[in-house]
Amino acid sequence: MNQKLLQIKDTILSFWRQRTKWQKALIIGGASLIIIAIIVSSIVLSKPKMIPLYTNLSLEEAGRIKETLDNKGIQSEIADNGTTIKVPESEANALKVELAAEGIPESGNIDYSYFGQNIGFGMTDNEFDVLKLKATQTELANLIKEIEGVKNAKVMVNLPKETVFVGEDAGEASASIVLNLEPGYKLDQSQVNALYHLVSKSVPNLPVENIVIMDQNFDYYDLKQEDTPGTNFASQLEIKSEIEKNIQRQVQRMLGTMMGQDKVVVNVSADIDFTQEKREENLVEPVDEENNEGIAISAERITETYTGTGAQAAGVAGTGQTDVPNTYQQAAGANGEGEYEKIEDRINYEVNRIKREIVESPYKIRDLGIQVMVEPPNPENPNSLPQQSVDDIEQILSTIVRTSIYEDPEAEPLTDQDIEDKIVVSVQPFSGKINADDLEEPSSFPIWGYVLIGAGILLLGLLFLWWWKRRRDEEDEYEDDEFDEIEEVVPQPVQEEESVEQTKANEQRRKLEELAKEKPDEFAKLLRTWLYED
Repeated sequence: MNQKLLQIKDTILSFWRQRTKWQKALIIGGASLIIIAIIVSSIVLSKPKMIPLYTNLSLEEAGRIKETLDNKGIQSEIADNGTTIKVPESEANALKVELAAEGIPESGNIDYSYFGQNIGFGMTDNEFDVLKLKATQTELANLIKEIEGVKNAKVMVNLPKETVFVGEDAGEASASIVLNLEPGYKLDQSQVNALYHLVSKSVPNLPVENIVIMDQNFDYYDLKQEDTPGTNFASQLEIKSEIEKNIQRQVQRMLGTMMGQDKVVVNVSADIDFTQEKREENLVEPVDEENNEGIAISAERITETYTGTGAQAAGVAGTGQTDVPNTYQQAAGANGEGEYEKIEDRINYEVNRIKREIVESPYKIRDLGIQVMVEPPNPENPNSLPQQSVDDIEQILSTIVRTSIYEDPEAEPLTDQDIEDKIVVSVQPFSGKINADDLEEPSSFPIWGYVLIGAGILLLGLLFLWWWKRRRDEEDEYEDDEFDEIEEVVPQPVQEEESVEQTKANEQRRKLEELAKEKPDEFAKLLRTWLYED
């Protein structure tokens, strides 16, 4: 083997020495180019094909999607000045479904433009639109099939015709989807919401209201958003109860610290307004509220005077206290002579233009009532609680009520009398209060307890004696039965036929051996019986 390697080495060296410098350079250069081409080809071929995932994104959302993909460990690229996200073609479909379930994207659209990059020349606009629509429907069906439980899907998309006029509304698109679900599978609401979001973002100008989804059993799936707190009766009742409990605990803790926890009972009743309002206000307000004027951004004054023949004398308008500033002041003279003066002020004011989008809270406290019962320090004497303490309690409750009730800016503010009507403080003894002495356990064990324990012990003893006696009886019966069997084994008188006697003897001997092995005590008793009889 070594000899062959040496021969190959000598052959290569001999071939290399016989080459000229130019030939050697050509061989080295060619080999280098081949190696470089192999490396570049492997890098290019190993790089996945990147296709657009979302287009027309805002910069903020593009950054959020890029961060989400990076956290998932998925390669992505940003193109078109940060408005397009590209991902590997093999992962695009799964990502569209996965991100749609998370409500992504909020802006932009899913891009299908890459399907037409290799379309040949000569295709008309109508043919291109039909091909684009078919490809959109096919891609949507493939995306929907990625959802768990969906075996197949058919998508029908209706796109509005494009208009050539700028101000004309092109209309909205619509989509109908029929799902073929796996046997026994039912989509949950989160999957339905993700499906609506996916379809809406896949087709331009397609609101969720124009999407219809049903399965092969003609069951329709509607888009349902999560209920806002306070939108149904159960949640309204829960919110009302929680508000009342919170205020009650606060008042109970405060007054209990002052009077004693067992000296105060608090009850709170609240009236909650669950009306939720969303409105938009466009206001124009003066900058100078005192003079009801804005800021003068430009001013112009024009003054004209004329004196001579031919001046029209039409009276004096003037600029008195009741006259408009921009006026003509005219005066008539004798022989048709006259004069006039024109003063005109042009001032442009700028005002505050305020645009507000207001969403009121889903619930507010419309009315609140607090009832407090206080037991005096001496229950037998209601006057033992000073009036000053009662006044302090009412003042505390007044502050709580005033700060808790929602104040409508358009309504009249609550007066002190209104607040007092919502508060009740009653001072009286608590007749139904359970004393601590009544809750104490008795110091000694009751006599009837000892009686029950003794009866139980006696019953257990009787049961044990009955069981022990029955067991003894069973053992005695068993001994008698064994003794009878052994007696039957006793040798019988000799029979006439020898073979029969031999068989009986062998059978008796076998039984005796088994008795000696299994019950030696019984075998000993049998031997003593035989010896005694002999």
